Amino acid sequence: MKESLSIRVLGDFLVLRGKAQQDFPQSRKTRALLAYLVLTGRRHRRDRLCDMFWDVPDDPRASLRWSLSRLRSIVDEPGCERIVADREYVSFDLKNTPVDLLDIRKELAGGAQTLTTERLLELARKFSGELLEDLSIKDHQDFEFWLLTERETAKRTRASLLNALVSRLLEEARAEEAMHHARDLVLADAYSVPSHALLIRSLSAAGRREEAERQCEISGKELRDAGAQELGELAEALVSHRNAGDPAAVISQAGTQLEQEIRFCTTRDGVRVAYATVGAGPPLIKTANWLNHLEYDWDSPIWRHVFRGLARDHCLIRYDARGNGLSDWDVEDISFDAFVRDLESVVDTVGLDRFPLLGISQGCAISVEYAIRNPGRVTRLILHGGYATGWRVNADATEIARREAMQTLILHGWGQDNPAFRQVFTSAFIPEGTPEQFRWMNELMRISTSPTNATRIQEALSRVDIRDRLSLVRVPTLVLHSRNDGRIAYRRGLGLAHGIPGARLITLESNNHLLLEHEKEFAHFMSAIRAFLSEP
Repeated sequence: MKESLSIRVLGDFLVLRGKAQQDFPQSRKTRALLAYLVLTGRRHRRDRLCDMFWDVPDDPRASLRWSLSRLRSIVDEPGCERIVADREYVSFDLKNTPVDLLDIRKELAGGAQTLTTERLLELARKFSGELLEDLSIKDHQDFEFWLLTERETAKRTRASLLNALVSRLLEEARAEEAMHHARDLVLADAYSVPSHALLIRSLSAAGRREEAERQCEISGKELRDAGAQELGELAEALVSHRNAGDPAAVISQAGTQLEQEIRFCTTRDGVRVAYATVGAGPPLIKTANWLNHLEYDWDSPIWRHVFRGLARDHCLIRYDARGNGLSDWDVEDISFDAFVRDLESVVDTVGLDRFPLLGISQGCAISVEYAIRNPGRVTRLILHGGYATGWRVNADATEIARREAMQTLILHGWGQDNPAFRQVFTSAFIPEGTPEQFRWMNELMRISTSPTNATRIQEALSRVDIRDRLSLVRVPTLVLHSRNDGRIAYRRGLGLAHGIPGARLITLESNNHLLLEHEKEFAHFMSAIRAFLSEP
């Protein structure tokens, strides 16, 4: 009987039959092609693969055929063809082929609380190195952007795993083990205040009091240098320093963090969409906006205060729309209608009958359209910083020229290490942000999608026009908009409020498109939403 095939993408890229490593062809592009097919887990057009790996004047389709034939000799076997190809499409059949990173994500998606401590330890040991080490193809930009994003996403997966593991070990009074894994957590999530706080708690619980105090000073300096301002959690972590001999105190502190669970669903046109649930209580769905990344957003100072505040009272459900975040990037249809279908797929998968819907920025128009198409399911609409028309609708030639210049800027400058290009967009979203918030927003845009997808999404949104649909909304609606919003003008929020029957408007005295935690208006924003949702 032939030994089973497995694939490792953490550390060196390996294809194993049993324990025997299979020989790869020397072609780096062929290996990169296999990695791309395996990790995306869906079919791709041959033309798209040729553009990604063989953008040369000679015959790229012949190069693709040659690579596929070499890969078949490694992964296919009688009665089991893993490379699936026809005249138009190519994919990799993952059925019965374990892939280390994908298996880890699948187990974590079921909830870390369902896994034993020993299993969490086993999964942590699988992170033996960086994702697809030494597989860069520097002169192939699309693949490089994809690889960079996958590596960042793998880091976030590791950080989520280590966070759950360290908390579990602290609950079980295994402080010495927790301490070692907490150090790895800080390396994987260097700019996260909660990760540094967990290391300090672990040192305290292990009886290393002086080291915990020293780590608090070191973490504070590193995080301040990175732009962080809210560091109270580090000082709070030293409470466990004073209660190091009391396991109950450690358990109480370790269990206070909300943990989101990430799963996937598939839309009618075959696109895989990632969604997350967190918190308990009545459901609240947040519609995807520009741009999201479920793991990165959860810890970012741009979004975490909003999401964690809502999750205290609700089961909060968020998702990454097609083309960005943890959802499929390589998709044929990026359009307003497709974004509405993404929301429909998440709702149907979660199995909710009735629920309130929160839309932010572009998510407002999508939320409105969903509520109209699905009468009786949406109980309330909350629309923040939204619009009814895209930037091409009724725009003058000067505005269109300015926006098209920004499109060019996205296409050619988005993925560069230098954040100067992305800073243009960050400044429009959060002009009064802190250095830490600017850094997180710049990084979010870099890892959440490719330059090509960013321009496609912008173009799709530019043509949105739901003005004639607003009068069809039949649910209580709350519209919130910053008076000096530099991204979506205040008058456009007024257009939403005036067009929806009975909608109430709250004007926020802010210059930011996305409200930040240090703003006075943030408390007003959250209290207005809570009051609106609690009305009978």
